[in-house]
Amino acid sequence: MINLFNAHIESLSIHRVGNKSRNEELFLSENTVSVTDEITPLLKEFFFKPFREKEENYFQFAHEVDLEYNEMFNFASEVFSNPTEIHEVSKKITKHLYEQSNHPHIKSGEVYVCYLNHISINNEPVDAIGVFKSEIKTDFLQFEEKDTNLEMILQHGINLNKLDKGCLIFNTKKEEGYKILTVDNNRYDARYWLEHFLAVDAFQDENFFTKKYLKFCQDFAKDVVLPAEDKKQEVLFMNRAVNHFAKNNEFEETKFLNEVIDNPDLIPEFKNYKVDKGEKYSIEDITTFPIANSAVSDARKKIKNVINLDTNIQIKLDFINPESAEKFVEKGWDEEKQMYYYLVYFNKEQKS
Repeated sequence: MINLFNAHIESLSIHRVGNKSRNEELFLSENTVSVTDEITPLLKEFFFKPFREKEENYFQFAHEVDLEYNEMFNFASEVFSNPTEIHEVSKKITKHLYEQSNHPHIKSGEVYVCYLNHISINNEPVDAIGVFKSEIKTDFLQFEEKDTNLEMILQHGINLNKLDKGCLIFNTKKEEGYKILTVDNNRYDARYWLEHFLAVDAFQDENFFTKKYLKFCQDFAKDVVLPAEDKKQEVLFMNRAVNHFAKNNEFEETKFLNEVIDNPDLIPEFKNYKVDKGEKYSIEDITTFPIANSAVSDARKKIKNVINLDTNIQIKLDFINPESAEKFVEKGWDEEKQMYYYLVYFNKEQKS
């Protein structure tokens, strides 16, 4: 988990990049920016807020031939080798971004490149490079006293409540292409920032495999368990799957299948489903990996544990105590009414 609370902006460079296809100019500042104590907390909130609000899906620099041909990887390596050179490298980064600004929809804007320290990932200290871009300008009013009146002055600037684009490049896992977080809130050209500028792939760590495997299980439950059995068993399967991940530090597929799948007939179905669909989730050859607890928590929030009935009744099953649904909820068929039913056993109603 990333901790940006104590992050410190060691150096900040600001440039402006236009749209190359419209012959808009590139402006490179000669020197770094001196940031006052008043502006620093505003900038930190502007830069970091999007990364606190979204899931930590890490990326890494990549290239189809070799990593050394990825320009942003080389720029990052140059900075981490000698942080005092970041301003000169920030000019190269901005020029590289300008070269990718060929789509007619790409907006001009300010580019901020900063060197950051006092960051931690999973309680390990790490430095980082921040590259951010502001694009959308907002009208706002300033007021000025003149004689006995207040006069309105219309000004044009950026809204510090929303960052348009940004990435954090952490000085860790260099051999794999560094660990990177990125946001893009103005996706008029989805390939511009992620593919053309950064050229990144998903970082395949324990967080990646935990999320992918649980998503694979969720789709298996929907596509195989539900048609073969019923909604209750679909929910209970995912319940057991998530709880298995939650109580283990290492994933081992054979152990998972033996503990999670109640119906032995579904084990070969699971293996066949993995052969057919595993590549889609990047788990086709994966049978063991460390489990990321934060990814399990995120997955638990997204998995539905509710049975919706066509009689406008919902039955919510407890993910923390799955044995309750096994023991105290039964499904049956009423011949007289020609309808299915759920029978729920209990001792007394709980106060809400």
